[in-house]
Amino acid sequence: MGSSSLKAPAASPFQAGTMVVVTLANPREKFWGAILALSTEGVSLRGIELASFEDLVVLVKEGDAFSLGVVFFPMHRVERMELDLPDGSIPSLSQRFTAKTGLDPASLLAQVASKPAASQERA
Repeated sequence: MGSSSLKAPAASPFQAGTMVVVTLANPREKFWGAILALSTEGVSLRGIELASFEDLVVLVKEGDAFSLGVVFFPMHRVERMELDLPDGSIPSLSQRFTAKTGLDPASLLAQVASKPAASQERA
């Protein structure tokens, strides 16, 4: 049983741009969005409160203006962070978003991330 049986550690699935659902404590909240940064201090996301998911879908589907927050949560508030993946026959939030709007949420979040400077120029 030499070192040849040891495997290199797998890369973390929680990389920038990955769609996740974060459950927070005190107060209890859930956020859906894309990771911007993850460190021992906390997690930065671009997204929305999970309770607003259906409202966002309607806004996007109708072509209305919307804004997504950029938030930082200190690690002591993060109770759980999970990849936005399907669970058996239940589609992921990203899959539901795509099915209802025809858009990929990760791409949409990346586009929104590149627009703030342009919107500030108009103000």
